[in-house]
Amino acid sequence: MKMCFRWFGPGFDPIPLAHIRQIPGVRGVIGTLYDLPAGAPWPRDRVRALREQVEAAGLELSGIESVNVHDAIKAGLPERDRYIEAYIASLKALGEEDVDLVCYNFMPVFDWTRSDLAKPREDGATVLAYDQAAVDAVDPEAAFAAVEAASGGFTLPGWEPERLARVRELFELYREVDEERLLENLIYFAKAIMPTCARYGIRMAIHPDDPAWPVFGLPRIVTGGERMLRFLKAVDDPLNGVTLCSGSLGSRADADIPGIIASLAGRIHFAHLRNVRHTGPGRFEEAAHLSGDGSLDMYAIVKALYESGFDGAIRPDHGRMIWGERGMPGYGLYDRALGIAYLNGLWEAVEKEGRNGRSA
Repeated sequence: MKMCFRWFGPGFDPIPLAHIRQIPGVRGVIGTLYDLPAGAPWPRDRVRALREQVEAAGLELSGIESVNVHDAIKAGLPERDRYIEAYIASLKALGEEDVDLVCYNFMPVFDWTRSDLAKPREDGATVLAYDQAAVDAVDPEAAFAAVEAASGGFTLPGWEPERLARVRELFELYREVDEERLLENLIYFAKAIMPTCARYGIRMAIHPDDPAWPVFGLPRIVTGGERMLRFLKAVDDPLNGVTLCSGSLGSRADADIPGIIASLAGRIHFAHLRNVRHTGPGRFEEAAHLSGDGSLDMYAIVKALYESGFDGAIRPDHGRMIWGERGMPGYGLYDRALGIAYLNGLWEAVEKEGRNGRSA
């Protein structure tokens, strides 16, 4: 297992690499070229500069999150092949710089969706939260504007201002796209990029939809274990895999995350681990990573990952904002560092139990 930390790069992320380097057990950074829009090919020299910057801090560039997929690909527009070629050019640039892990998603229009970016908790921390009734009460343009206003001046992943300017146009693109067509478009995209992935050994790790159900009437297709398995069988290549995100899958109160992990063994290339607290039907808020602070059994999730043979990159996902920190909502330093300490402890425990041949 390789413990990592997501980093958005200079000018976007207020957390310096030197601070990430001081978190015990962190070996790598999951990076990005945050200023490049979806559809723009990534230049090799910029990938190299990012890698060298990370390595100069005593870390490694363990993967990329995300090389965003253009909406023309997701919606299956006539120009999608041009954007797929641009995506392949980005993969080549990454492969030539020895980056072999890419996390991406296939959510139409919106990335992760929340109704509150700073919900106060009883301990004084603030967290990301979702309330379906609140989401249903606003139109998409208002949702974009609300997220921008609550972002603290940071550009949030999946909520870039250029998307706000095109929200009506984007919704029109998907007017005739249902779940089956969206899945067909995902399969078309994955099959087109697999030869390049094979050339460079790049593992593609699709991220579950967040939350794991349709939002604003838009289709969502990566919502649970059965749907992920359907996609993996349709593009049955070992490099075509998933990001196991406990928080996204755990947005559904009925999700059996250890069972999902077991069913996906061998095809989990990356893991995002965090906890959520269910507060009612269609309502949840994010929690500290500790099992007792939320609704997920993080020990059982880590144990299932270990027993599945997973040995890839893990990172803590969204954290609380604590101790007066001001930063990108969900992506502060302090609570994610605490989460890493907790996850490292769980991994050490299950690893030692496994070596000793004892069951928990």
